[in-house]
Amino acid sequence: MDIRHIMPCIALFWAMAAQPVSAQDIEYTAKDSIRIEQILQESHGKIADKDAMLYFGRQFLGVPYVGHTLENGTKEHLIVNTRGLDCTTFVETVMALYLCNKYGKTSFQSFCNHLRKIRYRGGELKDYTSRLHYFTWWGEDNEQMGFVRCITSDGFPFTATQRLDINYMSTHPDSYKHLKSNPTFVSAISKLEQASRGKTYKYIPKSLLNRSSQQLSCIHTGDIVAIITNKAGLDTSHVGIAVWEDGKLHLMHASSLYKKVVIDSNTFYDYSKKQTSQLGIRLFRPQ
Repeated sequence: MDIRHIMPCIALFWAMAAQPVSAQDIEYTAKDSIRIEQILQESHGKIADKDAMLYFGRQFLGVPYVGHTLENGTKEHLIVNTRGLDCTTFVETVMALYLCNKYGKTSFQSFCNHLRKIRYRGGELKDYTSRLHYFTWWGEDNEQMGFVRCITSDGFPFTATQRLDINYMSTHPDSYKHLKSNPTFVSAISKLEQASRGKTYKYIPKSLLNRSSQQLSCIHTGDIVAIITNKAGLDTSHVGIAVWEDGKLHLMHASSLYKKVVIDSNTFYDYSKKQTSQLGIRLFRPQ
């Protein structure tokens, strides 16, 4: 067969693959669905649960960091974007793949179903206010759904306590496209924020992240890490996945500094030490 006849077809296919398509209020490109199914089919029956978060996270190393990818359009809908990830969409994408692997699913539709359950309160996409905007909400809801378990204790290394006073979204509505264009959402978000106010959570202060793997045995490779912040009105400032390498704790994350998904070459302790607003970490283990 003449390769000259094949190449225009390939070029046309990838041009089409780059265009957003929609099915049942899901926004994605053909490249996204092809990539997800490829990952799931290649891993089917081969990856143990304990290794899955690290395995699936590694599939996205080098993917560009892109913020605000969930803000497309005027109406809240499920967005799948494997071509550009921020810290939260990276974790959600990896978690959805983890659940597909756990239940032996290899279809893009199954991935989308799990992603919807992970991203929205009670697994139901209603409108913008049903998205789990604060990671505390994300952790609580996904624990209730049985997808993760919050790892904590009253002893070492969980020696610090966070008392929630989240209000950043309702007090900065102009910073959020959908709040700015839909003022009625602000009061709904504010009520949800108020319901969380005063809750307390134990966390590991960043000063302890240089301890040995034995001392920090509560942290497993593949745990979801939520980084506590001292920024007013917020609970966390960044999320990623814990990785132990040569006895040192590192962070796999979509990094705005490196502009891509990386396993940070700095130890988690050294990385966090440079971030003055970071206080420590909470842990969520996929179930």
